[in-house]
Amino acid sequence: MSWIYFNEEHLMLQKMVREFAINEIKPLAQKIDEEGLFPSESIKKMADLGLMGIPWDEKYGGNNMDTLSLVIAIEEIGKVCVSTAATMMAHTSLGTAPIVAFGTKEQKEKYLPDLVTGKKIGAFGLTEPNAGSDAGNTQTTAVLDENNFIINGQKAFCTNAGVADTIIITAKLIENGVDKGISAFIIESNTAGLTIGKPEKKMGWRGSDTRSVFFENMIIPKENTLGTPSKGFQQFLNTLVGGRITIGALSLGNAQGAYQLALNYSKEREAFGKSINKFQGISF
Repeated sequence: MSWIYFNEEHLMLQKMVREFAINEIKPLAQKIDEEGLFPSESIKKMADLGLMGIPWDEKYGGNNMDTLSLVIAIEEIGKVCVSTAATMMAHTSLGTAPIVAFGTKEQKEKYLPDLVTGKKIGAFGLTEPNAGSDAGNTQTTAVLDENNFIINGQKAFCTNAGVADTIIITAKLIENGVDKGISAFIIESNTAGLTIGKPEKKMGWRGSDTRSVFFENMIIPKENTLGTPSKGFQQFLNTLVGGRITIGALSLGNAQGAYQLALNYSKEREAFGKSINKFQGISF
């Protein structure tokens, strides 16, 4: 029934991404997972195809397509390599979307052309050791000092952190000793005082770069504040809505890919003189 929701452009994109995923990403998927390798080769090819900026404005190098188009692409890639799909998902929905939604004209012109075209990778740091689902318990602080912020704290499980050129983080804004609430900031990865931790050892998604990020008296200019400081909490919650849509697409693609592998195996594996898919329990 996909024709009810998909227009011709959606179907063309789905066919293109499916063929690309099978021919270019799938052959690398097992090695990427077994060795925990970041899928840099695939990401470069995806950038060349315009897949790293599907929903963003053409003036920044994007394709100006809708959210459903992004969902279609992530789902198809997720069928063959969840690590590659996770990298794309985090870059687009979490590392780029907040700048599109809340950035100033100057911030958009500075960061979006490279992010949207995939020349640079974006990340988003929200989770902390004591602030996971309870994001309002953020402990990282950004203390205003004239025209700069001094940032101290830690982010955990930050996807793309080790390969990102920009990381959007949340922190408690402190002004004249007063807690002004949670705000978002754009951090460039070469900023002094920023330390990227070692890759996490994971059970799955092993090619997706996941690390802790540490801030020790890191100084950033005031103009790196993203969006309205007093509305920072609501802004990053809005960002997570988009992330949940695309992580849903990734999960759906992953489930379909796993099912297809199991189905194929059930036709090949034989026991008691017949393929195991002929047995009632497995056929169910």
